Amino acid sequence: MKTKLTTSQLTVLGLMAAVLLLMAYTPLGYLNIGPLAITFNVIPVAISAIVLGPAGGAAAGAIFGLTSFLQCIGVGGTSAMGAMLFSINPVFAFLQRFLPRVLDGLLLGYIFSGMKKRTNIYLSCAVTGFFSAFLNTAFFMTALVLLFGNTEYIQEMIGGRNIIVFICTFVGINAVCEMISSTVLTGAVGTALSRAHLIPASRMQGGQPAKIRP
Repeated sequence: MKTKLTTSQLTVLGLMAAVLLLMAYTPLGYLNIGPLAITFNVIPVAISAIVLGPAGGAAAGAIFGLTSFLQCIGVGGTSAMGAMLFSINPVFAFLQRFLPRVLDGLLLGYIFSGMKKRTNIYLSCAVTGFFSAFLNTAFFMTALVLLFGNTEYIQEMIGGRNIIVFICTFVGINAVCEMISSTVLTGAVGTALSRAHLIPASRMQGGQPAKIRP
């Protein structure tokens, strides 16, 4: 059964896209610490996935991924790591920045849908928020290792350590802060949107399947 998007839901997607662009081109979206940055852009991606499902999440993730890649060439800020990766291989740099964010948004739609069948709206949104940050980090680092793991730049960072130890050490407190902020804020915003009836009832309500008339 096809779900028709209401005007208000499309408005939310447009608003989240605008928020992502605002965050990308102002200091609001990133807190730079060394070669990495704590990003809050995963939150609009999670909200889009909650309201519009996997397709909406993927669309918002694509915007996030594109703005992240543009930082590799100094558009909307500069990423030291991104600039280095771009100089090594521009195509791989694009894939490493873009695909993880699209996949993140896509999966968040399914995560929210699955959680909403089993628990209340706040917890469903909070868990979706947590995974928005967790999966973003996991996919980002996986792509980094797969695409650039053999380069001298990344090998110097690894320094002979176990790859899992390297990833955990590298993301460190950044990832933890992202997960906490995304969990809390997505839970609050998602609950508010649910009360405003912006989350389709057909995607389960109150833990029980909504009755769909033929």
